[in-house]
Amino acid sequence: MKSKRPLKVLIAKAGLDGHERGALVVAMGLRDAGLEVAYTGIRNTPEQIVASAIQENVDAIGLSSLSGGHMAQFRRVMEVLKQEKVKGILVFAGGVIPDEDVKKLQKLGIKAVFGPGSSIASILAFLRKHLKQGATAASWR
Repeated sequence: MKSKRPLKVLIAKAGLDGHERGALVVAMGLRDAGLEVAYTGIRNTPEQIVASAIQENVDAIGLSSLSGGHMAQFRRVMEVLKQEKVKGILVFAGGVIPDEDVKKLQKLGIKAVFGPGSSIASILAFLRKHLKQGATAASWR
């Protein structure tokens, strides 16, 4: 984590997936818990997501998929992160992702997958565990 600022998370929707309610709920929940959150909106390319992550100087990227294109889109995000030599950004995912794809996504470097019904508290616990807490993290719920 970069010091003396809130943890910053990019919530991103890749591909043609236009279902954004879950991503918005996560973005608002993380924001309400004291994190700084950037949201890409819908229908972004993996290249746009990585460019936004670099520009926003984020600590983590949360990828969301409800359309079934998660394997191709998320794989490409991870490839672009490597191509751009981006290091130190934690990547997690959420949405409607079949159990058999979770391990495949983890092999790509995605550290966790949160399915339907996951709580904001569980996402915060994951972020707390995997990102160093700064001064502002003490205010997390």
